[in-house]
Amino acid sequence: MIAGLILAVLITAAWLSPNKAGHGSHTQLGLAPCTWAVWFDKPCPTCGMTTAFAQAGEGNWARSLTTQPFGFLLVIGSAAVFWGAFTQAVTGARLGQHFVVLLRPGMFMILGVLFAAAWIYKIMTW
Repeated sequence: MIAGLILAVLITAAWLSPNKAGHGSHTQLGLAPCTWAVWFDKPCPTCGMTTAFAQAGEGNWARSLTTQPFGFLLVIGSAAVFWGAFTQAVTGARLGQHFVVLLRPGMFMILGVLFAAAWIYKIMTW
């Protein structure tokens, strides 16, 4: 089920056309424009994530990274989790037990710092 859900996200991202502005691709899914950006004329913390996924879906990895670094990291992580979950579902291998180490508090702190750094980067490149 995990592999199927992540594959659906990755396929949807590949189907989207990345917005040239580096944000706003989510509106193709019927979602409203970002209220944060409209009100403050600044990017929200997740600004550009959908666009980064769409750019990676087109194979434009460098553009995905420069659009939203944390979004690019999520693309790579999503692809890795998809393949791990798919392999586990097909072969029965117990791959998940090897990655439980990543669910420790230190990893979440690192991800939080990277998330904040990506938001600062997005503000600076807005």
